[in-house]
Amino acid sequence: MVGIRRTIHENPELGFEEFETSKLIRTELDKMGIPYKYPVAITGVVGFIGTGKPPFVAIRADMDALAMQEGVEWEHKSKVAGKMHGCGHDAHVAMLLGAAKMLQQNHKDLQGTVVLVFQPAEEGGGGAKKMLETGVLDNVDAIFGLHISAKYPIGAVATRPGLILAAAGGHAALPHHTIDPILAASNVIVSLQHLVSCEADPLDSQVPSLSLTHAHRAHTRVQTHQHALAGLRVVTIGKFQGGGAFNVIPDSVTIGGTFRAFTKESFEQLKKRIEEVIIGQSVVQKCNATVNFHIDNKPFYPVTENNKDLHQHFQNVATDMLGSHQHHRNATNNGIRRLLVLFRGDPGLLLLCRDEE
Repeated sequence: MVGIRRTIHENPELGFEEFETSKLIRTELDKMGIPYKYPVAITGVVGFIGTGKPPFVAIRADMDALAMQEGVEWEHKSKVAGKMHGCGHDAHVAMLLGAAKMLQQNHKDLQGTVVLVFQPAEEGGGGAKKMLETGVLDNVDAIFGLHISAKYPIGAVATRPGLILAAAGGHAALPHHTIDPILAASNVIVSLQHLVSCEADPLDSQVPSLSLTHAHRAHTRVQTHQHALAGLRVVTIGKFQGGGAFNVIPDSVTIGGTFRAFTKESFEQLKKRIEEVIIGQSVVQKCNATVNFHIDNKPFYPVTENNKDLHQHFQNVATDMLGSHQHHRNATNNGIRRLLVLFRGDPGLLLLCRDEE
């Protein structure tokens, strides 16, 4: 049983994909001389021990793994990235095969038939329903199942009359037994937005003012005062990765994004507050968090600041060539950043224009 469990644990398979697990089960049943039906609901196996007559009593074990990464380093760790037996189904299969061996050794004493049910896709795939739809369990009078639990000491068992499990299986059914990093990360994201909405000086207007001027024809010109730019800042989360199954609370979450500001002082202050918010929120949610700004491979870009003399020269040339109505002053852009590296140490000027195909 130990060897079987470890083999299954090292090679986890998700719901309706348990082909190798099913093959291992059939091999063991063949060794014991136990007849079975396969395939049942794609990968399921149903074996029979006893007289082949009623009463029919079933014992059930689920086979599928969870879509989660095994983080514990040990000799029999999952060999499949992103999949592991985190809910004990590897043990359930091994235990049912162990019970099958004992029952087969005493099959002459059975007054009826024991049905061995190896069920696929317990973790949200509806494997039980699909097995029932095949009719293979129609004659079963009673069915027993066993689920391992770290809550009780070795050698003890637990049950209760009436309701015992919610319909949805997996870790998501027991949120009070774990810490949810997805909820924690969601709170982090909301809190980060407050750095823009609540911590910027409201007197440093973050909305450009509009004024109408007239040259050769009416047009709109955006006027943004220099002091207003000092208050402009952006914090955007564009990456949220956590978990691989809808009914499993993952053990970790990764979020990523970008932040930008129009002054060095504002940038540094924003960077400091981002780290404080993430660490602080993780403590509130009883999680651990690390913050990586990826400075080595994604260095911070300083604010782009156009040289005033070059700007005036360009404005004169543009006005002569295009007319004043075609020169738009104070066009700001948080998305353009790479050219400014060339400006450091030398005067520079960044132009914005549209490319028509």
